[in-house]
Amino acid sequence: MKGARFDSESARAAPRLMRQDDTLYTRNAVPGTAVYGERLVSIDGIEYRRWSPLRSKLAALILLGHREVPLEVDSRVLYLGAASGTTASHMSEICAGGILYCVEVSQRSFRDLVRLCESRLNMIPILGDASRPDDYDPIVERADIVYQDIAQRLQVNIFLRNLRHFHAHAGILMLKSRSMNVSKDPQRVFAEVKAKLSAEGVQVNDVVDLSPYSKDHAAFIVEV
Repeated sequence: MKGARFDSESARAAPRLMRQDDTLYTRNAVPGTAVYGERLVSIDGIEYRRWSPLRSKLAALILLGHREVPLEVDSRVLYLGAASGTTASHMSEICAGGILYCVEVSQRSFRDLVRLCESRLNMIPILGDASRPDDYDPIVERADIVYQDIAQRLQVNIFLRNLRHFHAHAGILMLKSRSMNVSKDPQRVFAEVKAKLSAEGVQVNDVVDLSPYSKDHAAFIVEV
């Protein structure tokens, strides 16, 4: 699958994202404004926002060496577990010509998400339960990619349900092993999840342990 390559060459060709040494930046869609207190810098006369891997599992995935993720400038992304929008705000700058449907169940986080979406027109906030895609089906016209970051026991089932419901062709699952089984070795959990996804007809292209940035987490990059 062709996707956005996050290296110095592609950054010059597509300055939505820059990498300098071990630091990532995304081109600021709202110049002069930080989302969560991140540093703003000027690179070649363009304002960028520093993207911290300690605040974003997607940034950690990229910095840990995953060279390609299925995000294009015009991707339509269903983001499950968007919280207050930290990672989603950077993703909205990568997918600047696409749409992010941001689903969040917590009303407190959702209030912050709504305020963020007011200044980022390609982000649509949805107050809803990710385990019930029928509830937000009328809002989500189409989803090319499902991106999920939900720490709960049934997180894999939720991911599969949304992939199928919206006929997405790709997905990124940020899996927290301890939420599935607190007593089992995380590597064993990752192996079992990979086997489950494969058994359900999902092609697992890569599994990346997100340590040391996110302990007991792994990113599953899949294709359907």
